[in-house]
Amino acid sequence: MIGDAEFDHELLVGLALSVGAAVVWWLDLGTDRLGWTPGVDAVIGVPDADAETVRARLTELVAPLTVAARTAAEWQDFELEQPLETATGQRWLQFRARVSARGSARVLVGVVTDVTRRVAQQQELADLADRYRLLVDLSPDAVVVHEAGRLVYANPAAVRFVRAPSDAEVLGRPITDFVHPDSQPEMLRRIAKLTEPGASSDPAEAVLVRFDGGTTDVESVSVRTTWEGRPAFQVIMRDVTEQKATEAALRHQAALAAHVSDALIGTTPDGVVTCWNLSAEKVYGHLADDAIGQPIGQVVGAPLDPVAILEAGGVVHAVHHRSEGEALAVRVSVAEAGDGYVLICADETARKRAEHHFTAVVNAIGEGVLVVGTTGLIESANPAAERILGIRAREVIGRSASLTELHDETGQPIPATHFPSAVTRSTGRSQHGRIVCARRPDGSRVWLSLSVSALTPHGELPSATVVSFTDITERRMIDSRLEHEATHDALTGLCNRTVTINRLSPAARAHRSGLTAVLFIDLDKFKVINDSLGHSAGDEVLRVVGARLGRSARRGDVVGRLGGDEFTVIAYGMTGPDEANALADHIRAELTRPISVDGRLLHVDASVGIVLADPADPRTGSDLLRDADLAMYHAKTRGRGRIAFFDVELRDRIQRRLQLEQDLRRAPLGDELWLAYQPIVDLRTDRRTAVEGLLRWTHPGYGLISPAEFITLAEESDLINIIGAHMLHTAAREISGLAADLLLTVNLSARQLDDPWLVSAVRHATHKAGLDPGSLCLEITESALMRDPALAARTLAALRDLGVRLAIDDFGTGYSSLAQLLTLPLDTLKIDRSFTAGLGRSDEAEAIVTSIIAMAHAVDMTVIAEGVEQAEQLEILRALGCDQAQGFHLGRPVPLADL
Repeated sequence: MIGDAEFDHELLVGLALSVGAAVVWWLDLGTDRLGWTPGVDAVIGVPDADAETVRARLTELVAPLTVAARTAAEWQDFELEQPLETATGQRWLQFRARVSARGSARVLVGVVTDVTRRVAQQQELADLADRYRLLVDLSPDAVVVHEAGRLVYANPAAVRFVRAPSDAEVLGRPITDFVHPDSQPEMLRRIAKLTEPGASSDPAEAVLVRFDGGTTDVESVSVRTTWEGRPAFQVIMRDVTEQKATEAALRHQAALAAHVSDALIGTTPDGVVTCWNLSAEKVYGHLADDAIGQPIGQVVGAPLDPVAILEAGGVVHAVHHRSEGEALAVRVSVAEAGDGYVLICADETARKRAEHHFTAVVNAIGEGVLVVGTTGLIESANPAAERILGIRAREVIGRSASLTELHDETGQPIPATHFPSAVTRSTGRSQHGRIVCARRPDGSRVWLSLSVSALTPHGELPSATVVSFTDITERRMIDSRLEHEATHDALTGLCNRTVTINRLSPAARAHRSGLTAVLFIDLDKFKVINDSLGHSAGDEVLRVVGARLGRSARRGDVVGRLGGDEFTVIAYGMTGPDEANALADHIRAELTRPISVDGRLLHVDASVGIVLADPADPRTGSDLLRDADLAMYHAKTRGRGRIAFFDVELRDRIQRRLQLEQDLRRAPLGDELWLAYQPIVDLRTDRRTAVEGLLRWTHPGYGLISPAEFITLAEESDLINIIGAHMLHTAAREISGLAADLLLTVNLSARQLDDPWLVSAVRHATHKAGLDPGSLCLEITESALMRDPALAARTLAALRDLGVRLAIDDFGTGYSSLAQLLTLPLDTLKIDRSFTAGLGRSDEAEAIVTSIIAMAHAVDMTVIAEGVEQAEQLEILRALGCDQAQGFHLGRPVPLADL
């Protein structure tokens, strides 16, 4: 026995034997003395441990039993299972105990057993059951169980099959409620044969009745099983409704193929006949039994290569021969069919004879005549049509009648579906005296007065048509000249805004294939040319630009001048953004070539905004121009000679930008602008010696606006001087009441440095706030100083005369001249955060920072490191001799009240 006291050895051994365990423990509930038999240390996860370790672990494990046993009646039993974490993994222990009496003492006697294996087996069985349930629930096949004729289980797929609101509407109902009466007898016969557990039926089709009154065709398999110990049947069903519909469609198509009026021939990839319908027998005179298995060329009496026909467009006209040698005029259509080809051969011999007689008549007249077949393809063209339209009959026969562009009298393109021949072909109605403009292949236009009549008798549709027309171009010349003057720009001869908008209308784009790209082109700094050289020079530049745009645009594109130095190119049939971008690059390359005006070589560039629209895009021409203009504006914000595409986000950004620009003008008056202050700490004393004032804007509608957004907006819209002065006055007023030795630093933008009133504004702000100018430090970025070093030097000298301190911000990022920087009256140098971020991670960053500190100290400048976010960075800076630092590690920017 082991533990605090002896106990009845025979009782413990008997208890151990009675439960099949060799490890027994006991606890005197009065004295808390604990005892145990050998081996308990290994069971509870502390093998070979000393008695104190075993006692502590055992006491912890049986604590829940101990608490319950203190108030329990004598001979009451307890049982507890709990996990035990050991070095080899998790184990499960079972504690069983009973309260007994030994004289006047109450004792809790128990056994401990390792039940890890049993718990694991139980968990595996539970996991297996869960996986099976999940598999059934997620199965696309319906699974149901019916016992005694009633449904006791239905998976989600089964509920969907019968379109029930939920499984509650299905369970408990007779299985026959959901089986069509015609399918019930067969279902009952199948399940009657399943007499042994596990027996299954062969797959069989049945029809389910749905809740909505419809039916679903299924293929089902029944399996004899049990449900809660009672015999039951599990049924697995697969929806075959779509499969049966497909099979029916295939049978229908096979019937059509057998009785179609044209010869329908199937071949192998090598051209051996595999299918030969009744019409093929009639056309070629060969029975199907004789044709199948023969080369296609042999049975049609002429060479026939399906691959060559496909490469030629899939349809050709050819001369074949019947079995007795008679020539046949045949139209051959070819399509791939997976393991071979399908050919439709239409016998056009009789029609070709009629065409020959018709051709002889129409060739002699001076009026153009085209014959368009029922399929919309040109079947003949007389010599007058060739002359008027500038075409060759042999090149257009067999092509669509919409091979040329047609415009109506207003200049609007006529969609192919509304061509006169197409309208008559689909309606049978004749048309007379219709005026249209056609484009010849060489690009010239011809005006036609045409008439169209149906050729198919008895009003059958679609109808073949005859189109006759005369050339009225000369009569239209005067009208066209007047129209041109009304629709084109007088200076450049390009389309004006009205025409441009019309060409972009949904109706004008509806018949165009592909995307329509609208390029809005604005010359960069054209005003400089006008102001410096005069309007005559500017007009000449605009004429040259217009001519170059016309040459660089593609044939069919619309080039227009919208006014001033704004032009547009409308490019139809674009494949996507890459092609539109390439066109814009090509146009810019043409425009950037030097322009000679009055002996001067002028250089211009352009910003281009692009919007893409598909034929179904509902935007009007004005809408598309507006969106392209927004994209051009966005391109200009990125610099000269840029290209930008429009998207909805861009419109939202531009609208937001315009709104913010308006609101920013009122922000100083509405107390929306405020200052956050970030501390600057002296690294020798760890004291805050300065704060940097950072402008913030809380917009009444958008909330807090990022400084990166509204400061950039202020600089581009000339508001920076207004809000900069507001910032100086506010910061000086707020800081003047704090500690007298606290230095205030404020950023100056590049635009503020150019402001001739900057020195006066600083003087007025410090004087009004009662702030010593020596307590103000103005920070200027390195790049701002290098824009105009001479002007920067004069401005900084004037500010130094006021007593203001000066700092160079973001040092090392502006590619500046070090010699020029050293000549400026600067007090402080701020190391850019990009170098600080590399400290502790890059030897190069540490070397650069060391050099900057040494250089600054050599010219008596104080060094401040920006962007300190880690303690390690701070310690490195202190070791390198840096004077001061700021960053999130030392303090975030906060309002004055929280400073």
